[in-house]
Amino acid sequence: MSNLIVKPSQTPDSEGNLLRITPESAGWEHVGFEVYTLGIGERLSRSTEEREACIVLLGGKADIATDKLEWKQIGGRMSVFEKIPPYSVYVPSGDRFAVTAVTDLQIAVCWAPGKGSQPARLIAPEQVGVELRGQGSTERLIHNILPESEPADSLLVVEVFTPGGHWSSYPPHKHDRDFLPEESLLEETYYYQVQPGQGFAVQRVYTDDGSLNETLAVSSGEAVLVPKGYHPVSAPPGYEVYYLNVMAGPVRTWKFYNDPNHAWLMPRPVSR
Repeated sequence: MSNLIVKPSQTPDSEGNLLRITPESAGWEHVGFEVYTLGIGERLSRSTEEREACIVLLGGKADIATDKLEWKQIGGRMSVFEKIPPYSVYVPSGDRFAVTAVTDLQIAVCWAPGKGSQPARLIAPEQVGVELRGQGSTERLIHNILPESEPADSLLVVEVFTPGGHWSSYPPHKHDRDFLPEESLLEETYYYQVQPGQGFAVQRVYTDDGSLNETLAVSSGEAVLVPKGYHPVSAPPGYEVYYLNVMAGPVRTWKFYNDPNHAWLMPRPVSR
């Protein structure tokens, strides 16, 4: 198995954790990512310490409280494949959060270094930017949960729905150099769900010099680490692919560089 694929546990641990990525386990500095499943009435509590967090409700309803704020019975979808924007909660460093499941619940917890510069807040579905990106066989649905236009210290969070037979994160691009304004250095995780569940996604991760060149078959519930390089995704015909991206780096901006071999695929501006 590729060391870029992180597989979930077969059964959740005592806290409900199914999947965990830390900077230490990934061999990088910024991004952490976890998935939890909780039954009705079960509770997850965490101190953020030196990190900020974005809790994304993948499916189900929850009560979520921080040190100073509380939101009751939030959650509008039971499955990501309802394709409505999620409820999420941003929690700064130096705070804590408690999540109590009102229904059966699946959440993702996205982590990155924090400075405590922003207050905790609810990110409601109507605050999530929705867009269709690409055209033809590269068209996909985007939910911008925590883009750089919204306040945070490090985190960038987005979810993407790729129809069967389509490509996304395409044309291939990368963001592995601290070379602004042309390119920003961002670590990235992809967390996948696939419908129907026996399906898979295909993701390639490769660099210009070939030192990293992997083509991955990714199952539902798995995550992929993108420490560097280009990283396009394909959804096989018949299977819809969902992924949740978490990015963070030394500067909170998303500036990507297209693979020169494939940059001709980018739409050209229409002259008038």
